[in-house]
Amino acid sequence: MKFLVTGAAGFIGCFVALRLLDAGHQVIGLDNLNDYYDVNLKLARLKLLEDKPGFEFIKLDLADRSGMAELFAAYKFDRVIHLAAQAGVRYSLENPLAYADSNLIGFVNILEGCRHNKVGHLLYASSSSVYGLNKKQPFSTEDSVDHPISLYAATKKANELMAHSYSHLYGLPTTGLRFFTVYGPWGRPDMALFKFTKAILAGNSIDVYNHGQMRRDFTYIDDIAEAVVRLQDVIPVADNTWTVEQGSLAASSAPYRIYNIGNSDPISLMTYIHALESALGIEARKVMLPIQAGDVLDTSADTQPLYDAINFRPETPVEQGVKNFVNWYREFYPD
Repeated sequence: MKFLVTGAAGFIGCFVALRLLDAGHQVIGLDNLNDYYDVNLKLARLKLLEDKPGFEFIKLDLADRSGMAELFAAYKFDRVIHLAAQAGVRYSLENPLAYADSNLIGFVNILEGCRHNKVGHLLYASSSSVYGLNKKQPFSTEDSVDHPISLYAATKKANELMAHSYSHLYGLPTTGLRFFTVYGPWGRPDMALFKFTKAILAGNSIDVYNHGQMRRDFTYIDDIAEAVVRLQDVIPVADNTWTVEQGSLAASSAPYRIYNIGNSDPISLMTYIHALESALGIEARKVMLPIQAGDVLDTSADTQPLYDAINFRPETPVEQGVKNFVNWYREFYPD
């Protein structure tokens, strides 16, 4: 089949594209290669893909309405896996308009391309951040997510609503993927594991927010990619018996579905740091700080619906995943 994978030079996009290529599919990878973080890392990920048969790269911004329309019309994709976005909770406090351009306008362009070119299934990245002020653990796709605490989270909730409208109006099958704190080799430099590793190896201290009293459902990148690739074959269908009053919040009378993709085994930030110290063989100097605006205290994923759909749930232990990251980091940054 012919896939469009947006954000192909990004962390999750690269791993998903590699899985699809290894399975023999044709992948057109889209990315605008912006400088939100080191472009050289994005280019290195892209090199992994360009060495594979069946891959073609398109440099294009999601917000380019005519360019996106021309792309969809030219390639007639069978399926679209939309992973490109302006990422980062904290950066959304500094540059909110970047999120409007990429996550809102860009997503409309994706929806329009799928609608007008009869794409068979759209999968798109949402986020555990949509759970916002929710306190009940684990977070379930049956929970209301109407109280986000960052603009980033609000744009991801908006994506779910926008997708539902297209599923309802045009019969476009859509699947939203609420990712929980993805980490691993080739990860993003703005994420804690990357920043901590860089600082510790340089002999610098690390900032530990909320004095380490946060819990996260850290989810290893290979598990994320496996779940996404399996779900692309699970195409939602309309259900005329579904009602708002009685039906699942993760489903609809339209061909629409939402899943959590998380490890279902949350650990404290300090446990995560201890795993990193063990992998590095170095004890970090820690600066304890209060919680930052926009941060959620705890995340934990209810992944039973995911398991029911694809007979798989993420389960890589954090100790192994962190060790794999450290091995990659030392090889990629030998100095």
